[in-house]
Amino acid sequence: MKIYSFEKLECWQHARKLAVWVYKLTRNFPKDERFGLISQMRRAAISIASNVAEGTSRKTKKDQAHFSVIAYSSTIELLNDLIVSKDLDFLTEEIYFEGRELIERQTFLIARLRKSQQLSS
Repeated sequence: MKIYSFEKLECWQHARKLAVWVYKLTRNFPKDERFGLISQMRRAAISIASNVAEGTSRKTKKDQAHFSVIAYSSTIELLNDLIVSKDLDFLTEEIYFEGRELIERQTFLIARLRKSQQLSS
């Protein structure tokens, strides 16, 4: 079985972990949020991993970096949704801080990936 280049990236591996975490977390949200925060958070989390992966298929470093920017933006969107979820008392303090730590790590990894793409241009 072929291993694609994105699968080797720590940034993608962490994004995948974050997406699974978000899916499991949102299972416990109120059912009336199915088309609200649940959907929004899941789409943002999947977008992070998807854009990191898609960026690796691009020919130019500039194009690759563009997808890293989109992944970073989706990570910040997810942070916003996490904060709102906390405000609505859908999360405990402990889970909220766990999510913030995962997001902080993700933004660091994306920034590092983007920097390497810009240096290579």
